Amino acid sequence: MTDSPLQTLQKIFGYREFRPDQQKIIETLVSGQDAFVLMPTGGGKSLCYQIPALHRSGVAIIVSPLISLMKDQVDALNANGVRAAYYNSSLKAEEARQVLARLHNDGLDLIYVAPERLMSAAFIERLRDIPLALIAVDEAHCVSQWGHDFRPEYVQLGQFRQHFPHVPLIALTATADPQTRQDILARLNLTHAAVFITGFDRPNIRYTVIDKQKPQLQLVQFLEQHNDECGIVYALSRKRVEEITAKLVQQGYRAAAYHAGLANSIRQQVQEDFLRDDLQIVVATVAFGMGIDKSNVRFVVHYDLPKNIESYYQETGRAGRDGLAAEALLLFGYGDIAIARGLIEKGNNPDQNRIEIHKLNAMVSYAEPLTCRRRALLGYFGEKTVEDCGNCDMCLNPPDRYDATQDAQKALSCVFRVGQRFGAKHVIDVLRGSQNKRMKELHHDQLSTFAIGEDKTQDAWSSLIRQLVHLGYLYQDVANYSVLKLTELSRSVLVGQQSLELARPRIKTITKKSVKKRAIDLDYNESLFQRLRSLRKRVADESNVPPFVVFSDASLIEMAFYLPSHEQAMLAINGVGKHKFEKYGQLFIDEIHEFCSGDD
Repeated sequence: MTDSPLQTLQKIFGYREFRPDQQKIIETLVSGQDAFVLMPTGGGKSLCYQIPALHRSGVAIIVSPLISLMKDQVDALNANGVRAAYYNSSLKAEEARQVLARLHNDGLDLIYVAPERLMSAAFIERLRDIPLALIAVDEAHCVSQWGHDFRPEYVQLGQFRQHFPHVPLIALTATADPQTRQDILARLNLTHAAVFITGFDRPNIRYTVIDKQKPQLQLVQFLEQHNDECGIVYALSRKRVEEITAKLVQQGYRAAAYHAGLANSIRQQVQEDFLRDDLQIVVATVAFGMGIDKSNVRFVVHYDLPKNIESYYQETGRAGRDGLAAEALLLFGYGDIAIARGLIEKGNNPDQNRIEIHKLNAMVSYAEPLTCRRRALLGYFGEKTVEDCGNCDMCLNPPDRYDATQDAQKALSCVFRVGQRFGAKHVIDVLRGSQNKRMKELHHDQLSTFAIGEDKTQDAWSSLIRQLVHLGYLYQDVANYSVLKLTELSRSVLVGQQSLELARPRIKTITKKSVKKRAIDLDYNESLFQRLRSLRKRVADESNVPPFVVFSDASLIEMAFYLPSHEQAMLAINGVGKHKFEKYGQLFIDEIHEFCSGDD
């Protein structure tokens, strides 16, 4: 290909410019180097291997864990005129033969393959006769035992690399804490890979947590603010999913259930209807959505507490993939903690149970209303921010705050005095002057910090320590029994160079109805936008693809603002490439012209 990667981005994918780090990642891969990419959902991970696949000779092998995700990606690529296919168990025998024939006859730029199919001896042997452009491992956290979605079939991917050592490999994920990252690099033999961490922040998502009191009523009150918008509601059990769905349908919502107890054909139909905007709401267990590439999901509700922050982050990240305003609501009830803990403790692996219990505790501490949600979320993944986000319930309706400098010094000093070798519970026991047997055995009752915090309750100290972890003054080492360690930030507080204001714990989260922001910072015509949405739905149904494959909401909003009236103007709209313009462009220009003529 003679075009530059930027020209490919513009002509084929219809975007004016790269997002942060995309161009560097693409150039790294095009040059034949390995890469590890940590980028938030909706940050443009797919382009990081799709564009290099078009700039290197041979076919790109994309390893993906979910059949639905493969289909969405291939549909979107085909809509842009890219030669792509998937090879998995959903194909009938004749369809599979046709895909393999295209693979052997240089008829594909990219092929999406499930890991178990990729690792078969027959498929590996088949690939030896085919020039490979690159290998991309998507959802790479599935490789790691520290990841929240560990999959045994992913472990073998490190061996696959040994068969093709000179083909560049890229591993991509949106959810990986520091331990998971190191594990991915080791297991995939990416010791010399260029590492790109673009951050975890999704500023377009508003995070809200409210006390779970009358959850069905709370859910409906939330949905009333999202009329005719698509969203996902997650619940912990199949039974609860069915109950919520029945009540929503009874109240007139276009809702359907999705869980592993349903027949495969029913699950596929629900997913298809949701992708095509024929369903407004899917109520699901966590089995749903990892492979959903639907860009116009406007909200995600967690009816029950997720088991870890990684799952929560990934599930909320299914909202607002198009970069437009989206909401994530969590209904937090203490009863959910016991249920989640019970499910974890049924596991047979004590080490894995310990990791999962720690992750559950981190999820609980995020849900308790204390600090900026986004800072707590990003802090968990090792990303420090110095300012509150201004777009979560804690920022929009902040809790009472107090000068916690002295209390923080006591806690940090105690962590230091116990040698940075103990978890929060023992540190609090020292601070509160516990007389338990272990305290005396360790001689920690002789420490200068022993009982200096006996005036505060266990909950008060727990709250303070959690905030210090969230804000980066303490590090909780998951891989080492969750011991607390001081960070560089803690020094200035300890020596009195910095004061610290923290939130007082409060029993209930008081929420106020927020003013809904416009979806994008353009004063677009809402009536025209709705007409373009209707046109998009008709065109998508005729083309047998989901509406967002035709054009995203973001593209329609730009059209409703800029009113493109000719080819060059339409090609200047983000998401409108040459191939899409030839297929759909004139239809949308005509609709805009008809609308404007009617206004006159």
